[in-house]
Amino acid sequence: MTPSRVALVTGVAGQDGVYLARELIARGWQVVGTVRPGDPAVTAMSVYLSGVEVVSHDLCDAAGFGSLVELWRPSRVFNLAGFSSVGASWDQPDLVEEVNGVAVERMLASLVELRDRHGDDVRFFQAGSAEESAPGASSPYAQSKVRARAAVSVAREAFGLHAVTATLHNHESPLRPRRFVTRKITRAAASIALGRASSVTLGNLDVSRDWGAAADYVRAMVAMLELDTPRDLVVATGVTHTLHDLLAAAFAAAGLGDPSAYVVQDPALLRPADAPTLAADISETRRVLGWKPSTSFEDVVAQMVRVDLERLRSGVEESPAYLTPS
Repeated sequence: MTPSRVALVTGVAGQDGVYLARELIARGWQVVGTVRPGDPAVTAMSVYLSGVEVVSHDLCDAAGFGSLVELWRPSRVFNLAGFSSVGASWDQPDLVEEVNGVAVERMLASLVELRDRHGDDVRFFQAGSAEESAPGASSPYAQSKVRARAAVSVAREAFGLHAVTATLHNHESPLRPRRFVTRKITRAAASIALGRASSVTLGNLDVSRDWGAAADYVRAMVAMLELDTPRDLVVATGVTHTLHDLLAAAFAAAGLGDPSAYVVQDPALLRPADAPTLAADISETRRVLGWKPSTSFEDVVAQMVRVDLERLRSGVEESPAYLTPS
């Protein structure tokens, strides 16, 4: 295929993949997106991927990735795939290291080969995480992301590849899977408001995070690869909230009162070495990209609750209409 405005997005059926693919298509890019072979979530998420060329690909298949980029000759590669749960990473550390760390090293090697063989201007985006710099940064998830960041730096500085890592702080949307605590809370608020549940069981409510909107963050991802000189940047809002704040915002959006009457706290849900606060400085990102978040914390949570209410009322779990802010 002749090099063109082709963007390859790994993990295209995930929250960020969907938002990024739609953003790229709106900008005139042809999008090829990879999904994990046999992933049962792909069918449901396909309603969001109109216009995307979806291909099955195992992140651990280095030869398969090489064949994929040789076929499509993308000028942009966004790596959003991988093991995304910090808590669950403790149970499968070897798998996390393989898909979040080793796979990135192999991808970058393939892209250097592609560039050297064809002379293509190929640019690579790696989704990093604020967990990398958390106190201790001891989770298998954090360590795997540190390894991927190092690989990006080597590809850029030793091999001249236009490659960047974004330190992504927490970002949410109605597409956040229900295994994440944010979506667990918004779903519970909707269920309680509709009389379908009476409580929600949670762990530590004092942890603080910088929560933004996925729709905002993908615009920063695109902008980072448009810079003439590659550089790593922090993508966040610059404002932190506690999980208790998120709980209160969700219950307010659902028309409920004080959430404390509905919360059951379970010490078993506490994560090992959970960082109490992850704050962000986005001054450089604002200056370099001219980017800033446009959606407030309260609006992010309210949209998630609104969509979960609609899901429960209609029985329709996924619909493109759910991506439209109210």
